[in-house]
Amino acid sequence: MNEALTILAAGDEFVRTDLLAGALRDKLGDAPTIRELELPWPTTPWSSVAEVDEAAGDEDTMIAALDGIQVAVTHLAPFTERVLAHAQDLKLVVVSRGGPVNVNLDAATKHGIAVCYAPGRNAAAAAEFAVGLMLAACRSIAAGHHELATRTWPGHYFRYESAGIELGDSTVGLVGYGAIGRRVTTVLQAFGAHVLVYDPMIDEAEDGVEVVRLDELLARSRVVSLHARLTMDNRGMIGARELALMPVGSVLVNSARGGLLDHDALCDALESGQLSAAALDTYPAEPLPPDSRLFDAPRLVMTPHIAGCSREVAENAARICADEVGRWVAGQPLAALANPDVL
Repeated sequence: MNEALTILAAGDEFVRTDLLAGALRDKLGDAPTIRELELPWPTTPWSSVAEVDEAAGDEDTMIAALDGIQVAVTHLAPFTERVLAHAQDLKLVVVSRGGPVNVNLDAATKHGIAVCYAPGRNAAAAAEFAVGLMLAACRSIAAGHHELATRTWPGHYFRYESAGIELGDSTVGLVGYGAIGRRVTTVLQAFGAHVLVYDPMIDEAEDGVEVVRLDELLARSRVVSLHARLTMDNRGMIGARELALMPVGSVLVNSARGGLLDHDALCDALESGQLSAAALDTYPAEPLPPDSRLFDAPRLVMTPHIAGCSREVAENAARICADEVGRWVAGQPLAALANPDVL
């Protein structure tokens, strides 16, 4: 099958085309023909393309690039109904992300195209970053740097009411307990924190964590960190009511998806002192509009959606995709098939 196989490697400036192509050659050898396409993300921000989200590139470019292609490996290329309808030879799409949101799964299934993805590709990077956000928010790391960068020496952080809180011996609540949440737990437990978990898919305590209802988690946690995947059911799950349940002076961290959180309610909680601090890596719109209230919210640490960004993530993603293509070529079961009905 390798000898007649033509693969499209559609990378970008993060999961680079040469990483995808190199991983494919390492796995399959030199027999397959690999065509390369470079997409302009993140220099050009991702967007919705027709009916798919978080995509880079355009439909016409993809239609032309997929001519004669049996397998496509990508990070962000848009696989819309129109693109898939034109890809007459395409049998497999592998997306180097934790979820194939840039692929119309219903259309792929209709056209007999299997779609795979790369779960866990950024679990280590995202977990490290989430704990970093907790530390930055709890211990005024970002705020202290900002003030010192103005060439002033801020002494007010040593006032009791301004002093930070430690993760050690604190109760930390994790909303969502997948691969990232589990890694965060390991780090938090090393600090000495007691970890509470809310996840509808988890019924019993494991790894030394305590599984509770969401309201109980919010009421008991000094720090709450969001790690749930965004769905239609949990959009806006943390709003004014939920923030009011948290102890006065607690901290909220969101490095999962912006849609999980009501950001106006967050700003209100920071302004009132209900929250002592918060840290965000994801937002309701990206890039944030210049008039967003978040820019003026007190004691808020913000980073530009980079929790899952490390060189290792890009390399791991390419390797996971190549392994999936290798399984498909060998006729083996696919490890992360998003549309099993296609079989």
